Amino acid sequence: MKEPTLQAKYLISSETHKQCPIADKPEYAFIGRSNVGKSSLINLLTGAAKLAKTSATPGKTRLINHFEVMDTDKTKWYLVDLPGYGYAATVSQKARRNWGNMIESYIRKRENLQNLFVLIDSRHSPQAIDLEFIRQLGEWQVPFSLVFTKTDKNKPGATQRNLALFSSRLLEEWEVLPPIFLTSSVAKEGRIELLRYIRSLHQSKGKRR
Repeated sequence: MKEPTLQAKYLISSETHKQCPIADKPEYAFIGRSNVGKSSLINLLTGAAKLAKTSATPGKTRLINHFEVMDTDKTKWYLVDLPGYGYAATVSQKARRNWGNMIESYIRKRENLQNLFVLIDSRHSPQAIDLEFIRQLGEWQVPFSLVFTKTDKNKPGATQRNLALFSSRLLEEWEVLPPIFLTSSVAKEGRIELLRYIRSLHQSKGKRR
């Protein structure tokens, strides 16, 4: 049975974590390399095709974008679309540093952030920039999950091979793997699993710190 569409609306775009909405609801943020399919995944998750703006040009998300979601049981939570890390050809080094500082401040200081979903392009073998970002999250002690995107674009077996390679690299430094999800915005795969996980985290409704 198809799950009912969530009710989601755009709230605000912020330049710093201090400008974000009052931390009165559980919050789940999404981040990944530029062009990983983040906006498409957010639209799939909420069931709102045009909620997050998609673009063929990497690096278009440049602010902390907050959306308010009302789930099917009428509970409310925040969904956050964070700027991508990595390649953005049209952006200056200064702007990239500013983005990095903005992202770090948000991740480390946003007290109601329950989980950070790190998006990984399933078409590629482990990328150094993804591994370094995940390593940093470990040092910051930030709860996170991995979401492998664009599985529909892979040949049979490629997704599992790349997932196995990525997991192997992580286990060189981590004792336990984080929760992992496989998704495709085109094939509409992974939505139910992600929502179930968010709802399980949402039950606590407690602040991270």
